[in-house]
Amino acid sequence: MLTGQTLLYFIYVLAAASVILAAEALYVSYARGRSRSGTINHRLRRLADDASAEQTLQGLLRERGLTDSGDFVFGFVSLNRLYTQSGITGNPMTFAASFLLAGFALALLLWFLLRLAAPATFIIFLVVGFALPLLVLRRARNKRIQKFAKQLPDALDMIVRSLRAGHPTSVAIGLVAREIPDPIGTEFGIVADEITFGLSMEQAVRKLSERVGFEGLHLLSVSLSIQSKTGGNLTEILANLSTVLRERQKLRLKIRALSAEGRVSAWIISFFPLIMFGLLTLIAPDYYGGVWNSGLLMPAFVVFGIWALLGDYIMYRMVNFDF
Repeated sequence: MLTGQTLLYFIYVLAAASVILAAEALYVSYARGRSRSGTINHRLRRLADDASAEQTLQGLLRERGLTDSGDFVFGFVSLNRLYTQSGITGNPMTFAASFLLAGFALALLLWFLLRLAAPATFIIFLVVGFALPLLVLRRARNKRIQKFAKQLPDALDMIVRSLRAGHPTSVAIGLVAREIPDPIGTEFGIVADEITFGLSMEQAVRKLSERVGFEGLHLLSVSLSIQSKTGGNLTEILANLSTVLRERQKLRLKIRALSAEGRVSAWIISFFPLIMFGLLTLIAPDYYGGVWNSGLLMPAFVVFGIWALLGDYIMYRMVNFDF
């Protein structure tokens, strides 16, 4: 039988051990969460969850709307390519269904509450359910390609330095996957894993070009294809390509700077009539008088609206250059 003093000491020991174990558990959880949040790209975060490289590769491809072999899942290749190049993760069907449901719900809400006509609600459903997701995907793709264009010259320079240090190409690509953040870190990590699991470098880079949609990667794919068939100094090819891409980026920034005045003028000219119309409607509601009841009002709005959109398109083409 334990005495009261011994039992008290035993309880003290258990309490101290419990506090120590709880503190250690909290520290381990905090350290794991901090190391995971400190990883610089999405692929490394998935690897930090103790998943194998093969499972990580398959998961990264599936969440981008691709098969385990890196091919497009759906027959609508152009839409599948747009979704993949946008960088949005998740099931493509869920993404499309969310916009369709949102458009349907908004159309019903406006129909019941505001008593809009059926053609107007149907147009709203088409805009929200079909046009809006395409605009979201195109905007996300353009922003992602711009980030990729800024990172690619630095990634090529890193590969060149690694090759000159004597590392094999797969190790150099893996270095980019570990040291550079998204989007290029995860994409080059997928390339490194695909090379590890049996694809040639030429095939892996070609798939990378299809996933991203950046023309600089097409140049890289062509360069690697020519080098593999005819030979040559790979480090010199990649160094020259890095210089070309960096100069193209400088030229693109110069064009944006020179066309900034035109773009701002286009925004002002486009929105000034709408702003003035709104101000007049708020300040002087009777300013237009009986014009609202005229039968020529809607045809005039349509004609001048089309004319304004044509002017916006012309100004857009004047400040956007292909080179």
